[in-house]
Amino acid sequence: MLVIFGLLAWAGGMAVFNPVNAQDYRAILADRERPENERAMDADRKPEQILKFYGVKSGARTADLMAGAGYYTAILAQAVGMSGVVYSANPSFKAQTQERFQSPHYANVKLLAGEMDRVALPADRSLDFVLIHLDYHMIAAPARVEMNKRIFNALKSGGAYGVIDHAAKEHSGEADRKKLHRIDPQLVMKEVAAAGFKLSGEAKLLRNPKDSHDQPSHKLNGNSDRFVLAFVKP
Repeated sequence: MLVIFGLLAWAGGMAVFNPVNAQDYRAILADRERPENERAMDADRKPEQILKFYGVKSGARTADLMAGAGYYTAILAQAVGMSGVVYSANPSFKAQTQERFQSPHYANVKLLAGEMDRVALPADRSLDFVLIHLDYHMIAAPARVEMNKRIFNALKSGGAYGVIDHAAKEHSGEADRKKLHRIDPQLVMKEVAAAGFKLSGEAKLLRNPKDSHDQPSHKLNGNSDRFVLAFVKP
């Protein structure tokens, strides 16, 4: 699998990556509005490298699906700036999360509550980037099909769809989805391709060959074997 970094684009019938304009991602991660518990996750989640890989830049229109408490929502909000937008989607949001993103600091964040197969992303092909981080496996197969269709319709041509999740054993499909909170990356590739996307790259920066893939991912304290996939809409 090709390991590539940069801004996704579509040219000559194939997916390519172009160099990303310099952006100070470290300053974004040092944002004082980020709580200490989220900063502590940076060491194993490597958000600076993830932002570079997907080519997130100022002014981008983005979405963070299965956003939870908003780890990546907060990061994306600062990365795209007030000229951009972040649609933060989750089945429901805790009161403290709603309060957090009502702050003027996050005026570019729009919360979308509801299940992912009905997620209210704009269907006008205006988004540049959609991310689902560590939770693709949390969604049942039929709902994933509908979610991927909605993401495809929300993205502009050349837009990027990023999927990061805990890797299951090869050829295991979704057998470990509930018990071990893992999913086979080959299944993810197949499902996302069925929605019309093209696989454009994989970053190896969160892979861990020492992970035996037989333990629940959440018990490995951020050391699970994780895949980072980039897809592009033709």
